[in-house]
Amino acid sequence: MTRRLVPLLVTCFFVAYLDRVNVSFAALTMNRDIGLSSAAFGLGAGLFFLSYSLFEIPSNLFLARVGARRWIARIMFTWGLVSGAMALVTDARSFYVLRLVLGVAEAGFFPGIIYYLTLWFPSSHRARITGYFMAAVPLSTVIGAPVSGVLLGMNGVGGMHGWQWMFILEAIPSLVMSVVISHYLPDSPRDASWLAPEARRWLTERLEADAASPSASHSVTLRALLNPRVLALSFVYFGAVATMYGMSFFLPQIVKAFGVTDVQTGLISAIPYVAGLCASVYWSRRSDRFTERRFHTAAPLLLASTSIALSTFLPNPVAKMAALTVAGFGIFGCLPVFWTLPTAFLVGPAAAGGIALINSIGNVAGFVGPFAMGWMHDATGSYSTGLLLLAALGAVAGGVVLWVSRAQLPSGRHDTGGRSPRAVR
Repeated sequence: MTRRLVPLLVTCFFVAYLDRVNVSFAALTMNRDIGLSSAAFGLGAGLFFLSYSLFEIPSNLFLARVGARRWIARIMFTWGLVSGAMALVTDARSFYVLRLVLGVAEAGFFPGIIYYLTLWFPSSHRARITGYFMAAVPLSTVIGAPVSGVLLGMNGVGGMHGWQWMFILEAIPSLVMSVVISHYLPDSPRDASWLAPEARRWLTERLEADAASPSASHSVTLRALLNPRVLALSFVYFGAVATMYGMSFFLPQIVKAFGVTDVQTGLISAIPYVAGLCASVYWSRRSDRFTERRFHTAAPLLLASTSIALSTFLPNPVAKMAALTVAGFGIFGCLPVFWTLPTAFLVGPAAAGGIALINSIGNVAGFVGPFAMGWMHDATGSYSTGLLLLAALGAVAGGVVLWVSRAQLPSGRHDTGGRSPRAVR
């Protein structure tokens, strides 16, 4: 299943995240061309997450009803069209409108995949599988940052700006993958002809054991969505997302201020994401190996927050990038393990709704982080205050993971080969 599904899903998330944050590289020249201030750019970058969050729950519930194959293909096709249309922005208003529409188009993709993975992989495997999947986030920047820097150099080709070419060319993979998904992604194990009957029986038994857990919730009522554990995890995810997107959207501009070229900016900006790529795979596998979730979620969050705060006191570009690289390790090490927490007690329709709610509330930080960064930069002339705010949000989120009792926030179960699942600390 890993060989069949994970490369396909990683490719999808790769192009999704690239289309979501390539605006950070476009800002290097687009802001000047259409007259955007730092605050206006931060507002437009963040507006994506308001519409994205608003449509998360209905989109994920619809996916659970009609199947992942058709719904994810639809999501990828529409966001590809809108992402390419970003080349048409001419002022702040059109920038705001298209970012809002892009959020509507992409809503439900990420929580839909997290829910989809619960239909295939037992809880004992989910940290590493989610880690492989989420490795697409730093990987998209490791590859996309240098490519975006090169595409910005196409300025004047065909009478268009380099950032316009970047939006158009980087939207094409989403359209291609929508066709691939519609033909090759199975909705559930029963549609996988490549699974042997005995493998399908083993998988069914494992997933049924997860669903039969005393802590599992199947209800998708408002009461289930307002479960204290779901709300606590929503707050934790809010802090984690704030650190990720606040840094992601402004990192190219921070690096550009070192006095380097656009191509060099792309290469240097990729460095923290190389560390993040390693963390996504290594830290999630470590969590599964030690059957531990709470520490493996909180520790990298606190590490990222400390490193982001430290970077504001380091004027030397090399030292600043070293601190932000450690932050990248912490941010992307935390996220895959985090998603094992809600799937430890949410199953069935409740998983679709609960995961979407956590992602919706958490992604509001995708609006708050970039907007606060831009506003504070315009007010102070420095990114330091905004980075300190991001560090504080991440630190509080890490503290919540450690503070909430194990009874309130179960941290997962380990596959024990048919014996009673061992509680994971």
